Amino acid sequence: MRRFTSLLPALLATIALAACAALSGRDPLRVDLVGIEPVEGQGLELRLAVKLRVQNPNDAPVEYDGSALELEVNGKTLATGVSDQRGSVPRYGERVLVVPVSISALGAVRQALALADGSAAARDSVPFVLRGKLAGGAFGAVRFSQEGSIGIGALLPRAAR
Repeated sequence: MRRFTSLLPALLATIALAACAALSGRDPLRVDLVGIEPVEGQGLELRLAVKLRVQNPNDAPVEYDGSALELEVNGKTLATGVSDQRGSVPRYGERVLVVPVSISALGAVRQALALADGSAAARDSVPFVLRGKLAGGAFGAVRFSQEGSIGIGALLPRAAR
């Protein structure tokens, strides 16, 4: 019995290394921004529903348990949000996640002033960077980033269009 207990740490380390080796063959999840819709906010706060398409190119499902986002527009943070939504992305499948984000009154004013100083073409479409993480079960968090440009109309509440 003593011999077994002295070998137990080595056995557990070997099993852990084998598990890590098996996981290294997994392809990363692909996360893409597929939509931004205004939703009702409170007081001076603006709210948006950010839609993300998560694709799993692996032969095993991936469990997720929460997400966090930051939306940067014109080089400045515009919106942040979190969601405790949990679920699974099936093997060789995809899911669309909706994460609510908030825009502070100060952030909205800062962006409006930056747009007022820009050209007319810059007011129609602005550069964005979306950063976030999708919290996972056994595989930890998947971090992602996407850059592009977005029409200003997508960021405005329906009443302001």
